[in-house]
Amino acid sequence: MSILRNLALLLTVFWLGLAADPAAAQTAHIRASLIAERPAQPGETITIAVLMQPDKGWHGYWSNPGDAGLPISLEWALPQGVGTGRVAFPVPQTLLVQGLMNHVYEHDYAVLVPFSVPKDAKPGTTLPVTAKAQWLACTVSICVPEQARLEGTVTVGSGTADARFDAWRAALPAPLDRQGTFAASSTGWRIAVPFPASAAIGSPHFFIEAQGVAAYGKPQTFSRNGDTLIIELARAAFPAPEAPGTLAGVLSLGTGPKGESLGGIAFSAAPGVVPAAGTPLGKAYAPTPFSAATLAFAILGAMLGGLILNVMPCVFPILSLKAMALARAGSHNAKAEGLAYTAGVMLACMALGAAMLALRAAGTQVGWAFQLQDPGVVALLLLLAVAITANFAGLYELPGLSIESSSGSAKGGWTGAFGTGLLAAFVATPCTGPFMAAAVGAALVLPALAAMAVFAALGLGLALPFLLLGFVPALRRLLPKPGAWMERFRRAMAVPMGLTVLALVWLAWRLGGPAYAAGASLLAALVVVLLMAIGRAQKDGHGSARWALPGSVALAALALAATPRLASEGPGGVVEAGMLDAKPFSEAALAQARAQGKPVFAYFTADWCLSCKVNENVAFERETTRDAFRKAGVVVLVGDWTRRDPKITNFLSAQGAAGVPLYLWYPAKAAEPQKLPQVLSADYMAQLPGG
Repeated sequence: MSILRNLALLLTVFWLGLAADPAAAQTAHIRASLIAERPAQPGETITIAVLMQPDKGWHGYWSNPGDAGLPISLEWALPQGVGTGRVAFPVPQTLLVQGLMNHVYEHDYAVLVPFSVPKDAKPGTTLPVTAKAQWLACTVSICVPEQARLEGTVTVGSGTADARFDAWRAALPAPLDRQGTFAASSTGWRIAVPFPASAAIGSPHFFIEAQGVAAYGKPQTFSRNGDTLIIELARAAFPAPEAPGTLAGVLSLGTGPKGESLGGIAFSAAPGVVPAAGTPLGKAYAPTPFSAATLAFAILGAMLGGLILNVMPCVFPILSLKAMALARAGSHNAKAEGLAYTAGVMLACMALGAAMLALRAAGTQVGWAFQLQDPGVVALLLLLAVAITANFAGLYELPGLSIESSSGSAKGGWTGAFGTGLLAAFVATPCTGPFMAAAVGAALVLPALAAMAVFAALGLGLALPFLLLGFVPALRRLLPKPGAWMERFRRAMAVPMGLTVLALVWLAWRLGGPAYAAGASLLAALVVVLLMAIGRAQKDGHGSARWALPGSVALAALALAATPRLASEGPGGVVEAGMLDAKPFSEAALAQARAQGKPVFAYFTADWCLSCKVNENVAFERETTRDAFRKAGVVVLVGDWTRRDPKITNFLSAQGAAGVPLYLWYPAKAAEPQKLPQVLSADYMAQLPGG
């Protein structure tokens, strides 16, 4: 089955290349630079800074960005013997937008990194320092992923320190020398922090490091009980299944009477007794209620995400053939077909969205692409992909996908266009892309009617290219003129659809086992035989295209009724150790590895997640990654979400993830994990243990 997996990976990489943004090198909205504090003596540790300078109206993010966002990530390229430590962030600000709380920096800020010089470094030499930096730059209405290659040097020897580092250090939270305590309450968490009654405090805010513990956008209350500060937080909407062992974060003390910043303190709290609340402090903020602006942002993101889905390998061939059919038919009935196609796409997207919302409301933890965890749905998708491939190969004519003409109009008319819209949406919605993840995530917390509007917008974005072709004659004139090349192009489109068929057979085997995959493949072969018979009847004039729809529906019903009987526990969900000697993920296994003081790499994947498989082949299953992990004693845990697993779903929700992939790195002595990017490389993985 590795051949099928590689075919799927090649297909994914090919289409990702088509979808690449040519404007990725545009001018950054946050300028980044690398600065060394001063020259360093051999064996000495100094500080280097990554200075971030946002444009007016833009902001960057703290290590825990809050309800949305992404902090800066750094991939170091350093000389032999040089090391860097944990990144230190300054005290962040709050940014509340339509009820979503973000932890941001709306001004210039510097993250500080310890930099260790080798003991055998020769005085007078210069050590090159290079880092690949990635971050998210946002305004209140738009976000842009940015990156830069940062370069600097550290001279070995003596010299003057950069005076700016005094201010940058002052912006960091001061570490508290005593530990606090915390306890659960009926609505959330109560935290007691040692804090002298005489110390100044303005309007405080607590920035918690852990995700999935507290609701960022809910009011925080503060009170003083003698020399103890009491903080009360609301529980997260999707809390972790187990209570946290510690709570750590940064307490911003607000501003003084003259508007001066009072700074912040960093502390951790262990389970314990929390005194009763005392004298109230500050003003608890109330989150902005749901508004039209919130819905507008979610709708725009969904529409853009749906538009990008048109370059996916299952959708692009369908869209291309519909466009060619419209070009051959001319302007006749173009608007009606465009509207019918759009109605089919939007109906399918809204039906899938309604199913997901209903399952979540019933208490079932599901995420986007949940349908691919069902063997019956995979069997149905396999039959659809086979039928489309056979049509592209010219074995029969399917209403709505034919590029032939009949009496001056494309076969199938508006009914064929509507069916094609349903088909295109059904095969496209398991995919995710830019803008779409945030929009779907917003839909899950919006009221039901507003959420359905978001799913409708997703369908509109997916249907938009064909809708515009139907209503804008100038766009239709840009299409190539009809000719013999159209039939050759149609047959060429059978190749990506055929690869999709192979990938679905492999997924059927992973979900339901060999007998299930064989049964689904046999049923697919019967579909091809029937469609070939329909095709011959169509060519002889004894049949009609109307045979295809009833035949397809009957076979789909047969698939749903027969194939589940063959399903068993397939290899999906069984962790393959691979080069990293991975073990199945469980919270007990994670806790055991953490208790032993070992670094842990936990990743969550699924056989139907092609981007997951790309990372595993490109970044994980590499000798460089294996050697670096073995040297550092890294424990690798894999959460396989191929089949529905409530424990993994709950853990993903606790980490703020709606689906896979998710990559978490637990350094040996750190309290909280680092959430890694969703696109990884072997070099990045190899430097993790030393980072």
